[in-house]
Amino acid sequence: MTPSFSSSSTSDNSATHNATTKQPKIVVKRHGVMRLLYTCKHSFNGLKWMCSNEAAFQQELLLFIPLTVFACMANISAPQSALLVLALLFVLFAELVNTAIEVVVDRIGLEFHTMSGLAKDIASAFVFVSMLMAAIVWWVILWA
Repeated sequence: MTPSFSSSSTSDNSATHNATTKQPKIVVKRHGVMRLLYTCKHSFNGLKWMCSNEAAFQQELLLFIPLTVFACMANISAPQSALLVLALLFVLFAELVNTAIEVVVDRIGLEFHTMSGLAKDIASAFVFVSMLMAAIVWWVILWA
C-alpha cells in the first residue's frame, strides 16, 4: 500500500497550496529483510557521516582503536577485556546520541533559545558521564 497525498477540495489557502506544490517526500515503511537491509544502510550512512564530519567522534574513535587493541592484548580475562571494550563503545554511543540531539535541535531552528541550549548541554553531559564511566571501568579492571 502506498501512501498518497490528497489536496483539499475547499478554497485554496497558502498552506494547502504550498503542501501540494512542494511534493513532500513519502516515507516508506519497509518490512522483513528489506527493513533490515535499509536499517543497515542508514546506520552505515550515519557512521560514515560521523567519521567525516564530527570532530569529537573522530577523536574518540582514535582513542577507541588502540585502546581496544590494548584491551584485547592485555593480560586480563576475556570478560574483563569485553567490559573494557564495552565501556569504550558506550562513549561512542553517547557521542552518537549527542550529535543526533544537536542535529535535531539545529533542524528546529538555529536561533538562540534557552531550551535548545539546555538540550545540547544535557546531551553533552551524557557524553561526559559516559567518559567518566569508561574511565572508572578501566581503572577498576586495570589498577584496582
